[in-house]
Amino acid sequence: MPTTPRPEYPRPRLHRRQWASLNGTWQFGFDAPDFDRSIIVPFAYQSALSGIGERALHDTVWYRRRFTRPEADRLILHFGAVDYSATVWVNDVQVARHEGGHTPFSVDITAVARGGDNELVVRADDPATDRSLPRGKQTWKEKPEGIFYTATTGIWQTVWLEPVPERHVTSLRLWPRLDEGALEYEVGTSDRDAHVELNVTLHGHSASAFTGVSGRGRLALAKVEAWSPESPVLYELTVRLLDDGGRDLDRVESYFGLRTLATRDGRFLLNGEPYIQRLVLDQGYFPGGWYTAASDADLRHDIELAKALGFNGARKHQKVEDPRWLYWADRLGFLVWAEMPNFHEHTAQAEQRLMDELAAAIERDKDHPCIVAWVPMNESFGLARPSQDGVAARLINRLHDLAHQRDGTRPVSSNDGWEHASTDLCTLHDYGVPADLQRRYATLASALEPSGRPRPPYLPGYAYKGEPLLVSEFGGLGLQGSGGWGYDMTAGARQLVDRYRELVVALMAPGPVEGFCYTQLTDIEQECNGLLTFDRRAKADAAIVCAITQTLKRR
Repeated sequence: MPTTPRPEYPRPRLHRRQWASLNGTWQFGFDAPDFDRSIIVPFAYQSALSGIGERALHDTVWYRRRFTRPEADRLILHFGAVDYSATVWVNDVQVARHEGGHTPFSVDITAVARGGDNELVVRADDPATDRSLPRGKQTWKEKPEGIFYTATTGIWQTVWLEPVPERHVTSLRLWPRLDEGALEYEVGTSDRDAHVELNVTLHGHSASAFTGVSGRGRLALAKVEAWSPESPVLYELTVRLLDDGGRDLDRVESYFGLRTLATRDGRFLLNGEPYIQRLVLDQGYFPGGWYTAASDADLRHDIELAKALGFNGARKHQKVEDPRWLYWADRLGFLVWAEMPNFHEHTAQAEQRLMDELAAAIERDKDHPCIVAWVPMNESFGLARPSQDGVAARLINRLHDLAHQRDGTRPVSSNDGWEHASTDLCTLHDYGVPADLQRRYATLASALEPSGRPRPPYLPGYAYKGEPLLVSEFGGLGLQGSGGWGYDMTAGARQLVDRYRELVVALMAPGPVEGFCYTQLTDIEQECNGLLTFDRRAKADAAIVCAITQTLKRR
């Protein structure tokens, strides 16, 4: 590990050159603020890289460290993610309270941070057995079992300080317009009288520039190139805040990609053309760090491994992933279905927590070109007897509508797998054998037939309306003798490859299927059905798997 773990800049969509990481060794305590041990941030105490590696359940954990205030007019304290709720004190003054285990929060600590030495204390509350929390695939038991894995408690993404001038950029939103060859933007500033300068470059050459006031505007681009997995072209953007003399007050850097998304006549369109999505289920667990990758290179490597297996994207399953992973998906050309971690016990508070965190996740990530779908819910998680009490349809529709209100540019798979209400994608989970898939997806009528499925494709009162149909979970092939389970076990690498080929060929045969998501990229604890082991070793020849994944759709 480097001296400072995870030393890379944590917010790639809005980058400042001056910042200070607070990752590293903190004082730590279970249950009470006795701080009788130490922990390495940003790794949760359950992980080996935290220096603790303890799996016992604790509802509350405490953190403390000291920091030196950098020279600046104003000082912002940032947390990438703290699971589940966090209370923060600086020099014994409470400065923040945040709920949501996957989304960031920030606080201006200028008024309480002293020149020189300061004390930062964080309390994280994560009631271990509370299944109403949006916990995704994290277990609420002492040991992982079935489809649930070791939990994550407390800080699990970078903590950092950002010094900013009194007059500074406060926000940046981008709306790339491929069809119009333009960029719409909105720059928020702390001083509306300051001038703003925007400079766009492509391949190192100027593509557009603007000098004027802050707010919303539009730039025509000198050269137009589309972003796609096959050609992940990104424009670089610099925003400068200037005083009356043209001198820099503040400077931030960002980027964007030009691409369009649409669904029409049962097809998914990328940049106006039908596009087959070949996705892999990625649950975002990493050796040593569990929820937190050991390094930025590990985040990049997972995408490179998936692309080497022929996949053009991933469904990030039940996790709002580290922004650095999305950054590499943008850079490398990798489609992402962004999925919320769900609750497993329904209450009114559980609903509101899910709604709130979905809104925060969309706000954080909606400028990433790699994200091509929002997935608020998976398999009616936490909803008992939904077809009888109407709870599911009401909640699913609320989630679908919220996603469209916060971002109207992407389709929404509102309840991935089955029991859809309002949805833009018909996504079905099917772990049948190849012959089952070939028969079931030969026609649209047979694909939508509810018999033979754990739950029907649509809730009562709802029906297919022409949306693209994708099999968004299938396969789950494991190797016999692996020590874990899979949805179907194979005798060795050759049989694994043969069975995978049969499954993909069945889905790519003539019929309504317009894409798929294979379960899954890696093994995780007791679930050993990945194409890779947990330590990222391929179970079969990657080149052979790649050729199968890219099997052409037959019309």
